[in-house]
Amino acid sequence: MNYELKDEMYSNKSNKGKINYNKNILLSIISLATKEIAGVSSLCDNFGSGIKKLFSNNYTNGVRIQYGKNGVVIDVYINVLEGYSVPDIAYKVQENIKNGISAMIDVNIDTINVHVQGVDFSQKVD
Repeated sequence: MNYELKDEMYSNKSNKGKINYNKNILLSIISLATKEIAGVSSLCDNFGSGIKKLFSNNYTNGVRIQYGKNGVVIDVYINVLEGYSVPDIAYKVQENIKNGISAMIDVNIDTINVHVQGVDFSQKVD
């Protein structure tokens, strides 16, 4: 299969034809899959995200996607609730994003990076 990026579309070419995915579909799946995990307080903007939003079409509130030769590279920026294991939450986020994308669209994923930006102490875990 051949993959290519043109502006805001991700294309998947095969012998049967061509499928185009708008980048907002991918961003929405990633965002929803991240927020589903218990222990994730919120998606958050990283340092300099305001500038990235102005100059990049591949960044939205806590999620950045890049298209490479081997597939999509995903960066997710989150805050974790107090009382949860950061490595466990990061792993669950990676798995949920991978499973969500695989179930909904046919996109090769190269890497999923989870960046924990902080800990939310406003909500206590019982």
